Amino acid sequence: MASGRRPEHLAPPEIFYNDDEARKYTSNSRMMEIQQQLSERAIELLDLPDHPCFILDIGCGSGLSGECLTEQSHVWVGCDISPSMLDVAVERECEGTLLQSDMGQGMPFRPGTFDGAISISALQWLCNADKKSHHPPKRLHKFFSTLYAAMSRGSRAVFQLYPENSLQLEMITQQAMKAGFTGGLVVDYPNSSKAKKIFLCLMTGGTSQELPKGLGTDDAQINRNEIQFGDKRERIKNARGKSLKKSRDWIQEKKERRRRQGRETRPDSKFTGRKRKPKF
Repeated sequence: MASGRRPEHLAPPEIFYNDDEARKYTSNSRMMEIQQQLSERAIELLDLPDHPCFILDIGCGSGLSGECLTEQSHVWVGCDISPSMLDVAVERECEGTLLQSDMGQGMPFRPGTFDGAISISALQWLCNADKKSHHPPKRLHKFFSTLYAAMSRGSRAVFQLYPENSLQLEMITQQAMKAGFTGGLVVDYPNSSKAKKIFLCLMTGGTSQELPKGLGTDDAQINRNEIQFGDKRERIKNARGKSLKKSRDWIQEKKERRRRQGRETRPDSKFTGRKRKPKF
């Protein structure tokens, strides 16, 4: 296969994200770091109230974005079309409820279920027709209309995506608005080829909401926004007394939560949280 080609051109998502590809999301530290940064930015754009919320993670993959939700004390449901990615999420003992589903067939949830929704690097897959029965505009409309119904009024859905061109963006936003959403695109660092990130921020109405501004929209804003974003994350962590991620205390807290939920949990040992030597 030619290098540099977009993943959605190589194979359908349930085939492309096979066992080997899924493992990269737990072994590639750079990939994990990027996923975490994108997830934290998407959660910030949700503008959630300062209490635990019920969030839908669309295209949840191996659960990296769900971990960010857990760290901020939110409860979440994750759906993904790839069994291999969901298997990795189970192995990593993610705390969300996991569901295998094709988002192009709609979101199978009751009306008004969720306080918000996020999606990282998944939405552009709906622009491809992987089967004869696939019609991208219809699949997008089915997805957005059922998602709109599943969300509480006044809530937001934030999608980080990699559109192939402006026509894809137009098709996506057109179907979202047709389904009842308002909102639009939030572009971070639009003048940087490397740092530029595109988010589709959708609102369900109910209250008057302004579209958030992208980070780095001018030179004077870059440092200020980076500081505000970083400070907000630190305030959230400090205010809730969270233990350092991956520390022994953090692992113990996670295990205790799972036990309280009646979920299967690995036993404690003297090796819990121990730093491993790098593999060569």
